[in-house]
Amino acid sequence: MDDAQFAEMADWIAAAGLVGEPETAMVAQFCERLKGFGIPLARASVFIDTLHPIYEGRIFSWQASGQETKLTEYPRTGEEGEPAERWRRSPFYRLLETGEAALRRRLTSASETGPPEFPILADHAVAGMTDYLALVNRIAAEHAIGDMDCVYSSWVTNSPEGFRDRDIAEIQRLMPLLALAIKSASLARIAGTLVETYLGRDPGRRVLSGRIARGVADRIEAVLWFSDLRHYTSITEAARPDAIIPFLNDYADAIFSAIHEKGGDVLKLMGDGTLAIFTADEPREACRAALAAFAAASLAIADLNADRSAKGEPTTDIYLGLHLGEVFYGNIGSKDRLDFTVVGPAVNEVSRIAAMCRSIEQPVLVSAGFAEALGDAANRLVSVGRYALRGVGRAQMLYTLEPDALLTED
Repeated sequence: MDDAQFAEMADWIAAAGLVGEPETAMVAQFCERLKGFGIPLARASVFIDTLHPIYEGRIFSWQASGQETKLTEYPRTGEEGEPAERWRRSPFYRLLETGEAALRRRLTSASETGPPEFPILADHAVAGMTDYLALVNRIAAEHAIGDMDCVYSSWVTNSPEGFRDRDIAEIQRLMPLLALAIKSASLARIAGTLVETYLGRDPGRRVLSGRIARGVADRIEAVLWFSDLRHYTSITEAARPDAIIPFLNDYADAIFSAIHEKGGDVLKLMGDGTLAIFTADEPREACRAALAAFAAASLAIADLNADRSAKGEPTTDIYLGLHLGEVFYGNIGSKDRLDFTVVGPAVNEVSRIAAMCRSIEQPVLVSAGFAEALGDAANRLVSVGRYALRGVGRAQMLYTLEPDALLTED
């Protein structure tokens, strides 16, 4: 590869990183271009750790056979177990331990040399590969986010002669540029993950689109969901301290998954309380989505309770208030600490409706405005009477679902 070809590759990588090409596309094109320059590449993988509540990182795998470049999200390895042991037996772990940047091994069959130094090399040898190169491009500690401190890559050939020295030199020369583009794409993905995880899906997208100025809010009509857990205080007072967080996580999983599945957005988690919204072009559709989410959450909680009961763990159920009203949706707070949420009298009203569930022992209560917007489907509702809600200026009719409709999503 001459200087002009190197400049061409550098220009392409910079352009791909700036326009936000997906990592799989960047890795695929990078490998194809290397082949075009005469490097006998058969397989390649690039991976980078991330900052995600479930996954530790992402691997982008390419093969010269023409298969589509594959994305694999790998779980946390931890300190023990098979994934951790596999990691400690990898070439990359060796590079991290030694502080070196590259490791190259010629591949021969196990019958010729005995057990392989690294198990992954045996897999490549069985597939007919002849030469292997592992690289680590380190990120400065002050710029690392979470465990994202390196970009790892492996390069494999099935050429009978293996890689030439100049092939290795060219890959090493170009890899820092690709690593920078992969890091850029990963940082953008991490930003999206973090804001959606901590703010909610729709608020996260709005913040990333630039709606971060204090006081910027939209006036919207939405179905408001406010739920909490039955007997939460007494359960947590009796539980071991280390059991409280798993207890909340179990029920949050059931409730949040149902809300997201039916198109809602979770805005706040307040101990055992959940504030969410449902929006749609037609209020009726938002109301139906909220009821479908309640049904899905109830079914998920029933399964969860059966599992927890079998383990001798405490169980609970959901109290839910639903209301349709106008709210301000946007950034509220101080100049250096903002929250993206909903505010307005309707938010106070839905929390009071949810609180009434305990008083009249109903799992779900909906407002008169919600019932009216529901239209024909309101025949599933039963009036429980008119109630004065604390902090709300007027009494109103409240409704619950007929017993046989409680677990029906349609």
